[in-house]
Amino acid sequence: MPFQQCNVKLSVSPSRGLVDEKLVILVQSALPGARLTLRAFHHCEDGHEWEAFAHYLTDTSGSINISEDPSLGGTYFGVEQMGLLWSIRPVPGSQPGLRMRKKNVETPMEFTISVYQDHLTEFKDQVLLASQLVERWYMAPGVLRTPITDHGLTATLFLPSGPGPFPAVLDLWGGGGQLVEYRASLLASRGFASLALDYLTPNITVKTGKMVDNTYFEKAFTFLQQHPRVMAERVAMLGLSFGVSVTLKMAAYSHILKPKCAVCISGSHVQPVEGTMVDILSYFDRIGYKAQLNDKNQAIMRNLLLPIPTDPAYKVDMGCVKCPLLLVVGEDDQNWPACESAADMKEMMVRAGNDHLLTILSYPNAGHLLEPPYSPHTRVSSFRSVGTREKITALWGGECVAHSVAQEDAWKKTLGFLRHHLYA
Repeated sequence: MPFQQCNVKLSVSPSRGLVDEKLVILVQSALPGARLTLRAFHHCEDGHEWEAFAHYLTDTSGSINISEDPSLGGTYFGVEQMGLLWSIRPVPGSQPGLRMRKKNVETPMEFTISVYQDHLTEFKDQVLLASQLVERWYMAPGVLRTPITDHGLTATLFLPSGPGPFPAVLDLWGGGGQLVEYRASLLASRGFASLALDYLTPNITVKTGKMVDNTYFEKAFTFLQQHPRVMAERVAMLGLSFGVSVTLKMAAYSHILKPKCAVCISGSHVQPVEGTMVDILSYFDRIGYKAQLNDKNQAIMRNLLLPIPTDPAYKVDMGCVKCPLLLVVGEDDQNWPACESAADMKEMMVRAGNDHLLTILSYPNAGHLLEPPYSPHTRVSSFRSVGTREKITALWGGECVAHSVAQEDAWKKTLGFLRHHLYA
């Protein structure tokens, strides 16, 4: 019987859901033992196209369930329920150095899941048997998004659905600057008031020409505490990469900013402790980053994972941290010395007697960019640091499958950590 007469059926559920929800993908009514290809396609906001695909054989009833059946080839192998999303990559011929990131969280990411006859690697002019559009959201229905410019802040507040009050999270991204909202909106979708704070790109102000200082973060934290729908005594900090540097410094030394708990992802406590933001960025630029060439003679910037300094003037005193702290590190992080820093931080806290506050999640073969679950792994991408102001090719590290496993596990445990310390 020709495939055209089989009326192959594809179902993907939920067809509309949050990005951290798993999909159930079923193919039915195909021929028994048929060679089929499942493909995910995404047209990104920046105009670039991404795809993932996997090769399957139908069972004796002509069905495929990717939660149970193994992929025999494609962008992933084996039984991987979410492989069509985390293995997605730029289509052949795309410019190098792309990274998928959601800018407008008020619209969904749309993926077209399709079924094709035979085991394919190219899809132009091929027989399409069935397809379904899937919406993946960072904002749940009812989440309120509000841009914030009060007190000189450049930020966006996300409030969960309902009257509240809610525990809250101050969300800090890394050295690329910009107002990055998608993690904060997903946190709000999971019950936390969240403030996404841009602290680097508004730093050169029209009036003063200066970077932000510690009072900027204290104002953001206080803004959250004083919001009528926030539990004032239950505000956490979450930082990634350079955001970890800020989080640890403020948690250790600020007399105003006192987080209930803190989550630090892929970062370090190493910095000139008495330095300004300019001093810190200059320090990293001076001693941390060196140029390398890859096997194609292309310039790649990476951190050389320099030894942790012994001078206490260049390390946050972890003995001063008085709140529960979750460190999340990838053991193949090629951008920050996260593993070495985590070990040194633990040693400092053991000596100070506050190591009972510390939890470390360390993931073998995971890289620097630990994103929300099922985000595509990015080992290398184009990157413009606020500190250097030049566009480079950054090596982030990580192996695709291990990194994807780490993202799923770390997100689940991060939410559990925040719920335990902010809701309990």
